[in-house]
Amino acid sequence: MTWAEDEQRALAADVALTVARLREHLGRPDAGVGEARAARDRLPAGGSLDRLAAAFGLSKFERDLLLLAVADELDTAVGELCGALNAGRHDRPTFGLALSFLEDPHWSALTPRAPLRHHRLIEVGEGRLTSAPVALDERVLHHLLGVREPDRRLRPYLRACRVPDLPPPSVITFAAERVRAAWTAPRGPREPVPPAVLHGPEAADQLAVAVHAAGDAPVHRAAVRDLPTAAADRDTFVRLWTREALLDGAVLALVAEPGEDAAGIATRLEGPVVVCGEEPAAVPGAAVPIEVPRPSRAEQRALWTQVLTGHPWAAQIDQATMQFDLGYTDIATATAGGLDGCRSLWDVCRRRARTGLDDLAQRVEPRATWADLVLPGEQKDVLRDLVAQVRGRARVHGDWGFERAGARGLGISALFAGLSGTGKTLAAEVIAADLGLDLYRVDLSGVVSKYIGETEKNLRAVFAAAERGGCVLLFDEADAIFGKRTEVKDSHDRYANIEVGYLLQRMENYRGLAVLTTNMRSALDPAFLRRLRFVVQFPFPDHAQRAGIWLRAFPAEVPLDALDPARLAQLNIAGGNIRNIALHAAFLAADEDAPVRMGHVMRAARAEYAKLDRPLTAAETGGW
Repeated sequence: MTWAEDEQRALAADVALTVARLREHLGRPDAGVGEARAARDRLPAGGSLDRLAAAFGLSKFERDLLLLAVADELDTAVGELCGALNAGRHDRPTFGLALSFLEDPHWSALTPRAPLRHHRLIEVGEGRLTSAPVALDERVLHHLLGVREPDRRLRPYLRACRVPDLPPPSVITFAAERVRAAWTAPRGPREPVPPAVLHGPEAADQLAVAVHAAGDAPVHRAAVRDLPTAAADRDTFVRLWTREALLDGAVLALVAEPGEDAAGIATRLEGPVVVCGEEPAAVPGAAVPIEVPRPSRAEQRALWTQVLTGHPWAAQIDQATMQFDLGYTDIATATAGGLDGCRSLWDVCRRRARTGLDDLAQRVEPRATWADLVLPGEQKDVLRDLVAQVRGRARVHGDWGFERAGARGLGISALFAGLSGTGKTLAAEVIAADLGLDLYRVDLSGVVSKYIGETEKNLRAVFAAAERGGCVLLFDEADAIFGKRTEVKDSHDRYANIEVGYLLQRMENYRGLAVLTTNMRSALDPAFLRRLRFVVQFPFPDHAQRAGIWLRAFPAEVPLDALDPARLAQLNIAGGNIRNIALHAAFLAADEDAPVRMGHVMRAARAEYAKLDRPLTAAETGGW
């Protein structure tokens, strides 16, 4: 006979004993209470009902009252007997009936603070307390019958947590052991289980810690922002979850975003609770915060080796782990949805690393190559040196030990300065394409906030999301925040300088490439320029360079007729304007169903110059 069958037989015997006692109370004894009790005594003690009574601290009378409500659900004879005892008013058990025939009765069993009503184990109908029907809560019946499913009223807020099949790395097991130790440490009889506070870059890894710490107990996650805020609704959530924890030993993992108050709910919950977040939450009474970092590079390589056993991509593991810094859960579930559309392990890692960043910045698909970039040789050499440093950073920082001295100064940052249209953004595309990395454009004018602390919060979110893939971050309009620091005259000046300092710190610690662009290098603080690894000045293109840009302005598929790059280069404009004119001219030609001619370029140039509020001079169009 299985354990579950023993449980069901014990509960059935308890119900049979209750029915026998009801019959005796009504004066209809058949099998007799003694025989029913003897049948129950022959079965193992300590069934699901007794464990429930112990978990909620029920007295003998409260346990038997709960059992009476259980019997009403499981045996139709109870309704008939109760109908007779209630003189036909209704066929449900009542508190008055329980007081009249159960042993050791006490009135306090149904006070609002007593376990039966406080934890909503039973529901009392309308009317006088002694004559109102008493009904078992549905979730309690499911629990006694072996169904481990959260209350339906909790389901909108909860998500089940599942751990990957791969053995966890040391950072997960070590954190789980510390959480378990905090929960099992000796404490007073009324002292609650202390909440565990986890923090680190990967929420999924923190949830994996919670699952490993919980053992066989179910773990559910809830986002703090999704929990009810109205006092009555939040009180209902707290009571129902506390009941869930006492019924099944369930663990709740509260996931908090930066700035969200997890303490307000965590301190009200009974049972094991884990608070997860990027930063350690301040929760009164909690155990010491536990950091859950990403696995080491060696452990990441070992995880990938297990995931890709027998796969041809296994040979790419070293290259991928040198660039991408993914968490345990990310790696363990990387192939769960298949590898469709991925051409290499590098592509898989790029996709996993994008999580969260697409909501914070604009992803730019890098298609440009070095052949598309028209710059003097000196500037191109600097850009190639920049690429070499990004490509070799894992070896130099990690394998060669530079990072052991500290993370400060290891970030690769660059400033691209030059007039609008001189190729700053194009150069960032070329670099990202060459490195095989994603390029994300961050508009600094949108990140900077007038509210104190919001700018740092926005920047923290961008860098935290980008760190996993070491992608190229392109900050446009750098002078919006990096202008010359002002003399501190009031609190706003002081916080403006703090914003600059905070971003400089994040750039110095960022393991990818951060590129900033500005049209006005002279407006930048010299102290800021000294802390950048590369500063590249993008000059206004001369005649030869403009001719080169014109040669690249039209794709090979565009039909051209007698376009002269040397004459087109007489237009004294930057590369961005040249591309605008080329596109406009192509539309004009397509409308006429003709190849692009000098006349189309002339019309497009006049429109572009009008936008620039500049006259199109004879010297620029001479010989056209």
